[in-house]
Amino acid sequence: MLGSDLCQVLARDHDLVSVDVDDFDVTDAPAVSQFVARHRPEMVIHCAAWTDVDGCERDPERAFQQNATGTWHVASASAEAGAAMVYLSTDFVFDGTKGEAYTEFDRPNPINVYGASKLAGEHLVRTLVAHHYIVRTAWLFGKSGRNFVSSILSRAADRQELPVVADQFGSPTYTGDLAAAIAELVVGGRLVPGTYHLVNSGVCSWAELAAEAFRLAGKSTGVKPIPGSEWPSPARRPACSALRSAWLELRSLPALRKWEEALAKYLDEDVS
Repeated sequence: MLGSDLCQVLARDHDLVSVDVDDFDVTDAPAVSQFVARHRPEMVIHCAAWTDVDGCERDPERAFQQNATGTWHVASASAEAGAAMVYLSTDFVFDGTKGEAYTEFDRPNPINVYGASKLAGEHLVRTLVAHHYIVRTAWLFGKSGRNFVSSILSRAADRQELPVVADQFGSPTYTGDLAAAIAELVVGGRLVPGTYHLVNSGVCSWAELAAEAFRLAGKSTGVKPIPGSEWPSPARRPACSALRSAWLELRSLPALRKWEEALAKYLDEDVS
């Protein structure tokens, strides 16, 4: 989702070389090194990751191979080419016990393999690439991929009520808004290298997100709020992994719009 939106936004003002999973595997160090060396980019934006949270829990070796070792290869190649690097990370680097939104100044403490593997990627990027931007985001939805919103709407087709977890909270984020923010703030040079939280404003539960999606899509399906304990899965989820963009606030830069507005925009574009 994000990679497609980034390509669309960045192509307006930049020369892009886009690469996808069918072109090469980030765990193949020689392939990554040769590709980056051939193109000599000024910046590498690393969106590749294995984001199946439960899959990562079942197969930690693959999770770290994809999300940590793969990032190591991209970071090494970027450093060797003298390129800046953008690394997309996740709210799941936090344990969810703070009780309010996490800022860039909070200490990560992942409680599942996915979060741990992405945090390992962060450490590698900081170590290997001097000019780096680590962008943590959360609960992505967008036009070019499967996501919670599209999945819950498809499940609502012939159901009067759907059970949705109501005790896990986060920051739903539209990839169209995130791509535009990365293009303007990071690639556009408005932010110095560092770690940033970029999410749509506001906090909600999965149940609240589902209910708003149903309302905006004109669905009559109701939401049955349930605790996460009634939705068993291999991986633990943070109770509240919402993110707050403290660095944007300190630099008097505008926050991304509210998640409800972003959701309405996404559904309007997706239908049209």
